[in-house]
Amino acid sequence: VQLQASGGGLVQAGDSLRLSCAASGFTFSDYGMGWFRQTTGKEREFVAAISWSGGRLGYADSVKGRFTISRDNAKNAVYLQMNSLKPEDTAAYYCAADSDSGDNYYTIEGWFDYWGQGTRVTVSS
Repeated sequence: VQLQASGGGLVQAGDSLRLSCAASGFTFSDYGMGWFRQTTGKEREFVAAISWSGGRLGYADSVKGRFTISRDNAKNAVYLQMNSLKPEDTAAYYCAADSDSGDNYYTIEGWFDYWGQGTRVTVSS
């Protein structure tokens, strides 16, 4: 099983980034997917999640209206479009997969089965 996150970088406040997560080694279309982020010295926090069908989406209040999660089951990939970035969005971003949320989504870190290695996003003011 592998989750490969990419797309991070250094941007200015107000800019946009699109993160991608390529999945392999499991039946991607059977899994709910999520994005989490972590800054140094803090716990990993939920950012966004999407059900296996893409029909149910969830967001943290801090990113609602700015970030959009999507998935392409044909490409085994999940994306996070991040607009109007703020310095407080600076973090390492991780994608994760869960096997039993059904056509729903989880927001709890411990309920995800697989994790990617993270991609770093830095937003300067």
